[in-house]
Amino acid sequence: MWFKNLQIYRLPAPWAYTPEQLEKALEPGSFVPANSNELLRQGWDAPRPNGGLVHVVNKQMLIMLGTEKKLLPASVINQVAKAKAAEMEEAQGFPPGKKAMKELKERVADELLPRAFTLRSNVWTWIDPVNGWLVVDAASPAKADDVVKLLLKAVDKMPLESLRVQRSPVAVMTGWLEADEAPYGFTIDQDTELRATGESRAAVRYVKHTLEPDDIRRHIAAGKQCTRLAMTWNDRVSFVLTESLAIKGIKPLDVIKEGESATHNDDERFDNDIVLMTGELSKMLADIVEALGGEAKA
Repeated sequence: MWFKNLQIYRLPAPWAYTPEQLEKALEPGSFVPANSNELLRQGWDAPRPNGGLVHVVNKQMLIMLGTEKKLLPASVINQVAKAKAAEMEEAQGFPPGKKAMKELKERVADELLPRAFTLRSNVWTWIDPVNGWLVVDAASPAKADDVVKLLLKAVDKMPLESLRVQRSPVAVMTGWLEADEAPYGFTIDQDTELRATGESRAAVRYVKHTLEPDDIRRHIAAGKQCTRLAMTWNDRVSFVLTESLAIKGIKPLDVIKEGESATHNDDERFDNDIVLMTGELSKMLADIVEALGGEAKA
């Protein structure tokens, strides 16, 4: 198991909160399946079957936010409401007004909700209390915000902050491309996005395409800056660094896959994968922060 996307936060290093304390704090918000009349339900669920809410491997903690959402498209509500409105018009001799139509749609939604399909999703969070990382495996900041809000609600006075660095990721990534040189330990791959800062918001994207230095420099000279850059760290992990300091599209490379456990026991394999992932990513995050000038202090 590897996280695919990283929304990154900071805790004091070391963070003294124990897994037992975290488990106790999360318990009141444990996941309970939504009832037939609920559109959405969220709560903390066990990362491993029949396990606790906090899974610990080599001092690293994993927690998981479970979400159940009923799928009730507006188009379906409108379609059923339209049919009922036609029946009302035929019965009373005139169509329902705006207020009556709104009330009709609300009744239809209530009627359809118990029969709606339920979509279940999970968002994983890794907490590294040794090095002070809290990382949410989410492609969008909104999904990470759901986790963080519930976590801050559960853990009183949790000293959690967004990761901040000394230098602008956009400026630094643009400089790497302009110089055609990545920082020590990194290589630049074949995907990037350059975007203009003016009103035009013109953008050029390279996807699995050789980045010719002269072409890139012409775009930079025309006022475009790098907002996404695919890179590889130490020939071990490939990823895309974004302007917001999110890391996306993470892939462990062959050198790591060769070291993965061959055990057939699911729990052992899961734990071994977590040890490998957290060990590699904690080092990679430290190197990325260093390449961006170090952390910005409050």
